[in-house]
Amino acid sequence: MPAPRLLGVYLNDHLAGATVGAELGHRTVQEHGDTAYGNELRNLATEIAQDRRALLRIMGEVDVPARRYKVYGAWLGEKLGRAKPNGRLLRRSGLTLLIELEALRSGVAGKALLWRALLTMAGDDPRFDRDRLEELRQRADRQTQTLDSLHTRAAAGLLAASERQPSGSSAARSG
Repeated sequence: MPAPRLLGVYLNDHLAGATVGAELGHRTVQEHGDTAYGNELRNLATEIAQDRRALLRIMGEVDVPARRYKVYGAWLGEKLGRAKPNGRLLRRSGLTLLIELEALRSGVAGKALLWRALLTMAGDDPRFDRDRLEELRQRADRQTQTLDSLHTRAAAGLLAASERQPSGSSAARSG
């Protein structure tokens, strides 16, 4: 069994990441929910928020308190990340969806590793529900496949559109 302090740091770091993921998932649905990607994005955002709540439940079951400063810091960081320069003053770049999908993909990969790490602990620590952790791990794997598919489709659409633009157009310069 890991030292309680290390487990607390580890779970709280993942809670911070889950907070960013839930916020980013929600924002991605707001921005792209009316596109061909909308239904899949809505399902992903719902699952990512559910996974965050599952992590909070696990933390409660193993007596690890949520560190609010990490959660609030992650929430604020996600909001500040929206202000990144994209070559446009008031509009989102055409690359925004790709970048958001990549960020979500990175978060889901980290979450999958969390569930795997907790599964290794479940054999020695009865506080962890092995079956539930396995369900969460499998769901993360499905989310990865969905994000990969969405990314491929979005990249193909964006790159095909940029190829049709004249080389001096604003779309070609916005990358």
